[in-house]
Amino acid sequence: MGKYVIKTTKTGIKFDLKAGNGEIIANSEVYTTKAACLNGIESVKKNAPIAPVEDQTVEGYEACKNPKFEVYTDKAGEFRFRLKAANGQIIATGEGYKAKKSCLNGIESIRKNADSETVEE
Repeated sequence: MGKYVIKTTKTGIKFDLKAGNGEIIANSEVYTTKAACLNGIESVKKNAPIAPVEDQTVEGYEACKNPKFEVYTDKAGEFRFRLKAANGQIIATGEGYKAKKSCLNGIESIRKNADSETVEE
């Protein structure tokens, strides 16, 4: 089972979602308060299991309503995803992947681990 790990940074507080094997599968934005960070975790728990995937790497892709996962390519040509909440704000992002299938597997891992009750600091 996955877990959320809250970290204090130079500019605020953020969380990582880790899979059962300890790998980081998603990162949050930086929040100004711990309460806002905890709200971000709740938003991931609520939205990740139901969010469709909008694959922006294919021409003429069909836009999905928020909440959604957006799959896109970065400047280095790697596949990435971001999870957007119902209000359109980005609540979690993933690392860069060489293959789209790996990126999609990352999204499935988030869906599987999002409901974790474990929050560590």
